[in-house]
Order: sequence, then C-alpha cells, then structure tokens
Amino acid sequence: MRIVEVRKTALLAAIWVIVGAAGAQTTPKPTYLDTSLTAEQRAADLVHQMTLEEKATQLVNQARAIPRLNIPAYDWWSESLHGVAVNGTTEFPEPIGLGATFDPATIHEMGIAISTEGRIKHVQAVRAGHSNIFEGLDFWAPNINIFRDPRWGRGQETYGEDPFLTARMGVSFVTGMQGDDPRYYRVIATPKHFAVHSGPEPTRHVANVDVSKHDELDTYLPAFRAAIMEGKAASIMCAYNSINGQPACANEFLLKDQLRDKWGFKGYVVSDCEAVRNIFSGHHYRATQAEASAISLQVGMDNECIDFIAKVTDDHDYAPYVEAVKKGYLKESEIDVALTRLYTARIQLGLFDPPEMVPYTKIDEKLLDGPANRALARKLANESMVLLKNDGVLPLKNSGVKIAVVGPLADQTKVLLGNYNGVPTHSVSVLEGLKAEFPSAQIQYVQGTQFLSKDGTPVPASLLTTDGKQGVRTSYVVMDESALLGSGKAPAPLATRVDPGIGVSSGPLPAEVVGKKSVIVQSEATFTPTETGEYNLGIKGENFYRASLDGKVVTMAFITNGVETKLGRVHLEQGKAYALKVEYPLPQGSGTAPQLVWSKVDLKPSPEAVAAAKNADVVVAVVGITSELEGEEMPVNEDGFKGGDRTSLDLPKPEQDLLEAVAATGKPLVVVLMNGSALSVNWAKEHANAILEAWYSGEEGGSAIAETLSGRNNPAGRLPVTFYTGVSQLPPFEDYSMKARTYRYFDGTPLYPFGYGLSYTSFAYSGLKLPTAPVAAGDAVAASVTVANTGKVAGDEVVELYLNFPKVSGAPKKALRGFQRVHLEPGASQEVQFELKPRDLSIVTDAGEPVIPEGEFTVSIGGGQPDSGSPSVNQNFRVKNRLTLPE
Repeated sequence: MRIVEVRKTALLAAIWVIVGAAGAQTTPKPTYLDTSLTAEQRAADLVHQMTLEEKATQLVNQARAIPRLNIPAYDWWSESLHGVAVNGTTEFPEPIGLGATFDPATIHEMGIAISTEGRIKHVQAVRAGHSNIFEGLDFWAPNINIFRDPRWGRGQETYGEDPFLTARMGVSFVTGMQGDDPRYYRVIATPKHFAVHSGPEPTRHVANVDVSKHDELDTYLPAFRAAIMEGKAASIMCAYNSINGQPACANEFLLKDQLRDKWGFKGYVVSDCEAVRNIFSGHHYRATQAEASAISLQVGMDNECIDFIAKVTDDHDYAPYVEAVKKGYLKESEIDVALTRLYTARIQLGLFDPPEMVPYTKIDEKLLDGPANRALARKLANESMVLLKNDGVLPLKNSGVKIAVVGPLADQTKVLLGNYNGVPTHSVSVLEGLKAEFPSAQIQYVQGTQFLSKDGTPVPASLLTTDGKQGVRTSYVVMDESALLGSGKAPAPLATRVDPGIGVSSGPLPAEVVGKKSVIVQSEATFTPTETGEYNLGIKGENFYRASLDGKVVTMAFITNGVETKLGRVHLEQGKAYALKVEYPLPQGSGTAPQLVWSKVDLKPSPEAVAAAKNADVVVAVVGITSELEGEEMPVNEDGFKGGDRTSLDLPKPEQDLLEAVAATGKPLVVVLMNGSALSVNWAKEHANAILEAWYSGEEGGSAIAETLSGRNNPAGRLPVTFYTGVSQLPPFEDYSMKARTYRYFDGTPLYPFGYGLSYTSFAYSGLKLPTAPVAAGDAVAASVTVANTGKVAGDEVVELYLNFPKVSGAPKKALRGFQRVHLEPGASQEVQFELKPRDLSIVTDAGEPVIPEGEFTVSIGGGQPDSGSPSVNQNFRVKNRLTLPE
C-alpha cells in the first residue's frame, strides 16, 4: 500500500490495433504479435530486439515503456492477500482466519472472486490511460510461509503452522486466481516468501538462518512445492533473509536445485522489495551492488522489486544491471533469459493480444465489490469462527436480553481488515453486527479501556514553536523514496515557510510548489509539553503520514481507510523541548491535511464499563490486538511488542484488567478475540463463560461474530495454529529448527491445540475402514469413516485425518494428512472418504531424505487431533518395503 503518481500510457488495445494496422500496410507483423506462435517464442523475439539499457529497464518492478517497440510501461507490483489491495474491493478475512475455515473449495472460490476484481481494476486503469502500482495483473500472494512461532508479526498473513493445510489452501488460492483457460491467465499468483522466512521482522534484511535439510523439506518447502507443481503458479517471490549463508534471492539450493531443477519451474521469480539491494547492503554477500544484482539474476531472480512510493524518473533502479554487464559480472544473454520469462508471462496475460482473443477482457464490471462477493466474504467469515470455550452461555437469547459490550475494538472496522488489505466500500463492526442481529435486545456499549482507542484531541498550537516563536516550519520537497525510507540524502526543498500549525496553512501555496506533482510536506517544530506523563501521540489523517520525535518514529501509515487516527506511546516531560517532524503528501483536491493529536494515558478499566456490566444479563468483551501492533517491520511502542513482532503472547494487560473488572460483577462473560496470532488467554480459559476466536475477519466480520453469538451461525472453525500457555513453552524466536515447535514437534501441553474447535452440536465417528493387507510403498491408501450429527442443531464438522508414523528418526509426532468440511443436519450421517497419496504417507529423515517408511502407521480420524478430547476413531495399517521419493 504505497503512494504513487499517476502517469499516462497508451491503451493496450489501441496499441495492438495501431501496431497491427501499421504492419499490414508496411512490413509483416512482428513475430512477438504472431498469436500462432508460443508465448515463449514471441517473448524471445521481442527481447532480442531490445538494447542493453532497454533490457535493464524491464528487470525492475516499474518496467519502463519502450516506445519504438510499442511496449507500454508496466508495474509488476499488485497485492491481493485477501482481497485486491486498492479502494472499492471486497475484503475477505485475513489468511490466518481463512486457514481456520479448513475449506479449500471456498478458498478457490475466493481466488476467483479476487482475481476477477483484479482484472476489472486493471481494465479500468488501462481505460484511464495509466499503469501504476497495484494496477497490474501480477499479484504477490498467497503468503504460504509456515507460522512456526506465534511471535512473528506477519504470521497473520499465512494459513498457519501446518505444511499440509498450508499446501492445500495455497494450491486452491493459486488455481482460483490464475483461472483454467488453456491459453491465458486471469491473473498471475505469486506464492511468497520463498522460503524459510518467518521473523524476526527487525533483522530480516541482514539475518542468516541456519536450517537443516530435514526442516527445509519437511516444513518450509512443501507448501511451495505444491503451489508450483500442483497449482502451477506462474511466479514466486524470494525472501529477504539468508539461508545457510546465501541470500534467498541468490540461494542456489532454493532457486536452482529445488525450484528450477527438482520442481521444473518455468515461470519467473520476483524479489521481495529491496531484497536484491540487501544482498550487498545487508548481507554483504557481494562487494558491490552491481555484483549483487548480477548474482541474483544468474541464480534465478528475474524481476527486482525496488521502488514503491513514487514513479521513478532516473535510472537508479536498473543501473546496477547495466554496470554489471559493462564490468563483466553479468552476460547480456543472462538478462535475456530473465526477460523471456517476464515477457512470456505478459503475453500469457493477454497484454499483447487482441482483446477479443482474451476471455478475461469481457468481465462484467458490475461484479466488482458486488453482492455475490460480499456474500462470499460473509460465508468465509462465518466459517473462520473458532469456539474455544462454551459452558452453555452461547448461543445468546435473541430477545429481551440486556447485553453490555465492552472493549475499543467492538466499535472499530479497521481491525477487521488485518494487513495487506484494500479498502471496502462498507464494513460491519462487531457493535453494528450485534445491533442488527439482536434488534430487540438492550445493548449498551462502553469502550472500557483507553488501550487501542483511537480517541485524541488536537495538540495545542501554542506548544509548537520555530525560532522561539509559535509556528511550524513547513518545507515542500519532491518525493524521494530513498530519503523517505531513511536510506538516502533528503532533497533540497522547493520552498520553505512558517505556518501556524501542522496541516494549517498561512496562505496560498508557494509559487514554486504550484503544479508540482509528488510533493511531500515536511512540518518541523520544537514541541514543548506543559505536563509530564505518558501520552498517546499521533496523526489523524489519510494515505501516507509519519510523525517523529527527536528522530524516532512515533507513528506512521502507508495507506488508510479514509481519515484514520494512528497513535504511538511516548513519555513527555514538562518544559523539555522535543524536535517534532511530521511528513505527509501535499493534499490534492478534497484531500485532508493531517492533525497532530494526543491523549494522556490512563489504562485503568473505566467505572462506566463496570456499571454497564452490573446492569446487564451478559457481557460481551471484544479484546485482542490489531495489525497496528503486529505486522511488517514497523514502529510499535507498547509493552509486549517489538518492531512488528511480539515479545509476549499474553493478552495486553489493560484488556486483561478490563476482563477481570467486568467478570468481578458476577455476570456471564463472553470473550471475543480479534487477533492474527495465538494469544495466551489462560485467565479467560479458567474464568470466562465462553471464548470465541474471531481473527481479523474481513468486511463482514461484525455480522459473522454476531451471527455466531446468536447461534444462527454454528461455529466449526479450527485453530490453524497452536495456542501456547506463554512464551516459556517456546524455543528462542531466532532459532529456525522445528524441534519443540508446532503441534508436530511440541512435547508440552498447549492451552488449545492445533485443529481444535467446538460446536453448538455434537458429532460421533464410526466405521473406520482401512486396508487390512500390507500396502506396497508407493501405492495410495484409501480410508473412510462415518460421521454423524448426534446433536439437536445443524452444523458443519471438520473431519481431520492424522497419521502417526513408524519409528523413523526425523518423523513428526503426528501430522495432518487429510481433512474435509461437511455439513450435517441433526441426526444425519455421512461417509467421508480420503485417499492418502504416496507423498501423504512420507516423512523426511534426519538426513533430509523424503521416504515412505516401512512399518506400522496409525490413522486417526475425528474432529481434532487424537488424544485432544475431540471425538475420533483410529486404526492401524502396514506398509511393506521402503521407498525414496523425489525432492
């Protein structure tokens, strides 16, 4: 979500018509426009017509136009983690919640919906005459890294901790996105971040990860292998960190041995943004940037992501490749290989073909953010709900009940969207959902705690001075990405003046600024508080903004859902002079200038919340964390959080105090958790009457939560991650060994296990059928079981199949190897069938060899892990002989 300048280019359809017409009158049609040839042949022809510098301009995410070849500019960077990341699109639950659905078929439907909206947005951009970031057809999703440690802030973007579940979800997403046309992609999906990448965030640009081949093949690579070999993903993104001494974007084992050689990948590799620069600047793997760029291209990276805030007007992004060729580090023919892959992809997207040949140019634009996609968002939000505890208080009565709702998150919608999100046209908060679902109830809402509140009042202008007088020094500078990111020298300002306050103008724009594009306003002042204390200080604004005190970032936003307030915790002393700096883009049109706001910190539970609880029949406490606390490499000044990651798994103390305060009234307490990673809710497990895990549940999240509390939605979500009792149960965060991590290798007793989830009905299992004779290694194994709804209400059941393996060093304690989500009416039953393929029966030895071991396997099928209290049945079968599988 970055700020970009609009830049006009020719319409693609018009380009084809012009080129085709010219060819008919003068020369034969260029080979690259000959649709009778393969995409690879056409791409190779086009690449060989380019000069060295023209070729270099195509290796970066902002690929330049080449007018003499009628090639338009193209920005390769688009995002669609759980919805197209632009305005006016459907936003589905954050992927960790999608993982909780255990429903690959509906994830496939979601992929179709997202890619359809992406195509529509692209068509609209082309029609408007520009090609900017987030307007292309190459989408950098899904994130199929393994959520190995709940402290990782970006784990919310993944489908959880299990390689099998992640693989199934990833394949479904990729195939839904790319479509099934034999010639053209609807869009191209990009599994990321390849590979062995899961924090810590603050060190990702320099860290080297030592990891065994066993853990790579057993945990970190299977989902990528499936996305490439089964899903046929046409692109993949390499990560920031180094693995076993080689940066991910120059890693021979990953990019050559596995991806190209073992898996036969023919598509293109895009770098994570700045990852190629990190090869030199962060990992010091090569002595110069030119050498670093060269080795990355030689090992297998094809498209470098480097610029994302503004349109590039110089050659800084592609110059290292030109230098590398001229100095002999890189062959021009090696560039040709990369560009042929890239142009093959553009051709397979239909970008050089007559529109009438490309089926995806005819999509009805009314499908964008339409009712069908909104209904799908509601379905997935409902399916993602995980009921962790219920003593019978749920479902709530639908009439005549007095409900006290507490917690700042209950009345917010941004929390529903998680991260890497677009901006939907409308979202439903929990409070709005409850009011709609319980129209005859008496609902009283009280925030209850200042923690996570967005409340703030403007900082008095009298506290801001310049040269000893009230006012703010305002400088207008042309946007420079490296300077904004702190990696380059700040450009000289176009103009400077003193204004009355932040975002408050003293008059018309300076003449030097009028008509200029991509202008950043930098407001600087001496900030002198009149009272000592802890404060929440930040900005109320839109799009991009950043506020710093004494050079330290307090808060920032890259994109907002309209006007939003973002606050950071600071300690201020009376009379002390602080250097304040606020940066934001010059507002255009109806854009809003930012306000500097603050509030004094008071984290005690409010008396009003306790009073509301005393007057209620039941208390619904909506608590948790947000993507402003956990996320991608960002400033956070709250206890328990660091740089986007977490240092504690506990519910933040102000919210814990609120829970205990309202529970002390003796009224039934229902806890609704909103979060993207596991929370150690030990107190709530013991004292709350019910706990509903709701994740970041998308634009329809408030409706789904309310429907679950009322019983209209019978919850059947399952935890895609282990909920631990605390950090003490985990190895060091920096250790990438899987020993003692995730349910497959964890030896302790978790708070709630992977695969766990309750229902408002009950289920029973019987009739497990497995082969009675020994099975030859390499043969598939059929398994079936009958599941019955033995309760009084209809509901979904997630039927989970786990394997326990023969005693082979390297085998996990147990592993999910099959699952199906089924719906059953009361009293109904269904036979559920599984086919365990050879790779499902395999393990990876300590030496890193994938094998189907000889010996006795145990199959357990039920509503959760074996021995977790969920109903299940189990039985053994034998495999004869041992078979080594290809990597």
